[in-house]
Amino acid sequence: MKFSDQLEQRFATMVTHYPTKRSALVPMLLYIQDEIGALTDEAIHEIAQRTELTELEVRNVISYYSMLRTHKIGKYNFQVCTNVSCLLRGGEEILDHCKQKLGIDHKESTADGLFHVEEVECIGACSWAPAMMLNYDFHENLTVQKIDELIDGLKKKEQQ
Repeated sequence: MKFSDQLEQRFATMVTHYPTKRSALVPMLLYIQDEIGALTDEAIHEIAQRTELTELEVRNVISYYSMLRTHKIGKYNFQVCTNVSCLLRGGEEILDHCKQKLGIDHKESTADGLFHVEEVECIGACSWAPAMMLNYDFHENLTVQKIDELIDGLKKKEQQ
């Protein structure tokens, strides 16, 4: 499998920062996923070889982390926290509102491929609950109004 020159350079640099190649696995999986959209069988095979791991070992890591996936999702990934702090401050209501506004359920993407919604465990933003991550950005102290503004703003951005 051929990755972009930028990704190849990242890998070459990253493995020099760790005592073993396997230590670069999780960040490399994230970079690969960002580049090609999902961790395909071909990508898993390639990164296993490069990190001197078996494909099963790589798949075990992928199955452990919720941010790693073997299938494509929407461009905008809403990961709504419903752990204790967020739950007590309205996280479930925020999740339900996202699903209702977008017309999709947990771990589903919209038909146009723009949005994906999933319920996740703690994202480490308990002091600012309810919170979610939108791709790699934190959104805190959420309200239904803030969710509406966010979704409407993203829809408008995509129409430009």
